[in-house]
Amino acid sequence: WAPFNIQVNAIGPTYIRTQLNAAFVDRPEIRERILRFTPAGRLGQCEDLVGTAVYLASAASDLVTGQTIYVDGGYTAV
Repeated sequence: WAPFNIQVNAIGPTYIRTQLNAAFVDRPEIRERILRFTPAGRLGQCEDLVGTAVYLASAASDLVTGQTIYVDGGYTAV
């Protein structure tokens, strides 16, 4: 899509705690398993994705296309 000046990118988030999934991710055995593989040591919050979304929507990312930017506290690095 780049020849048409259309950027196609994605944000790859970690487990994000929301009201919808709180009952699941707040279970001690689930939380422990997630955190065992998350070097940052915490679940994500919606606010953690804002900077990346703003960057991808801005002119600063004009040359970025075909990318997935992981905002996952190091989860994919483990």
